[in-house]
Amino acid sequence: MLLRRIPESPTLGMMYRVIEMKSRGIEVHSLAPGEPYFPTPAEIIEAAHRAMLEGRTHYVEALGIREVREAIARKVRRINGIRAEVDEVAFMPDKYALAAVLQALVDRGGEVLVPDPGYFYSEPVILAGGRPVRYRLAEDFSLDMDEIRRGMSDRTRAIVVNSPANPTAKVFRRGDLEELYELARERGVRIVSDEAYEDIIFEGRHFSPGSLEDSPEHVISVFSLSKSFSMTGWRAGYLVASRRLLALVSKYVEHTMSCFPPFIEVAAAHALDNQERLVAPIREECSRRRKIVVEALGGIDHLEVNPIEGTFYAFPKYDLEVGSVKLAERLLRERRVAVVPGIGFGPSGEGRFRISFCQREEELVRGLEGLRGFFGAR
Repeated sequence: MLLRRIPESPTLGMMYRVIEMKSRGIEVHSLAPGEPYFPTPAEIIEAAHRAMLEGRTHYVEALGIREVREAIARKVRRINGIRAEVDEVAFMPDKYALAAVLQALVDRGGEVLVPDPGYFYSEPVILAGGRPVRYRLAEDFSLDMDEIRRGMSDRTRAIVVNSPANPTAKVFRRGDLEELYELARERGVRIVSDEAYEDIIFEGRHFSPGSLEDSPEHVISVFSLSKSFSMTGWRAGYLVASRRLLALVSKYVEHTMSCFPPFIEVAAAHALDNQERLVAPIREECSRRRKIVVEALGGIDHLEVNPIEGTFYAFPKYDLEVGSVKLAERLLRERRVAVVPGIGFGPSGEGRFRISFCQREEELVRGLEGLRGFFGAR
């Protein structure tokens, strides 16, 4: 059974422990959740409310109502430079989109290259019957093209990239993504580009590899409303892909979810048509908290932090002789601070831990004080 091969999610595992401790009245300063604490913008909630009152609560098309697909197409052309038509986009949660795409791409034994360290891409590859092949990132967490070439074989079906990247906070350079695109096109494999954090960038500029094509073919672009609009509980996202691939994805949706809530799709359309305006205050708050984190971590002994170019994560390296799981357990037990162990993001994540800084400022500051108390000040 494929599910038996899937380990517990390190982020959800830590979240459940924090919830359990808090339910017993234990104070915990959680720097683990991968979500902004801000409320969803009121006008998005109001759009969903109006849609429900209008009776938009029934079955709809598997890949999304036309209203949201038109909004998606407008947004990716306007912001990402991706030339996509309405029938080359689909609405669905981004994690679900990744799973559906891999089900469509991967035959039994097919290989998919996934970043190390990186988000949890191996699991949906396994569930699709494929074999995840990890490619190590460079020392600064940029793409290592030689490493990617070494990982490819005649069984390679896709290469997953994530920029801005969770957990490394890296924004990939345009030149590297252009080189990757040429390699993928030459080898006849797909790039699956996870762009969930496209709006949370502090250094450099976001580049969508899908903009390199006249129409979606070699690049499958996956986006999320969760981070940009603080909508993690809405399960709203979308993808851009060829008509041929979306026909397969549609079958997967039809036989698993049937469709997605139309009132959420209406709200998503409003969000996408107003993206630049609505994400600005969230990005500004993340930027302010980033400054707090950079200053605080820079004054803590035993820690080394790579530049935080995007996302709302820091992924510090520590020099203590203890594994990242044990370290996270000790931080929770001794300082009541919750972090995510780096090993959960792949073998190259060992010796690191991830913190999320898009928390309430008081919670963030107290969590950072707990880290300083554990590691010591410089």
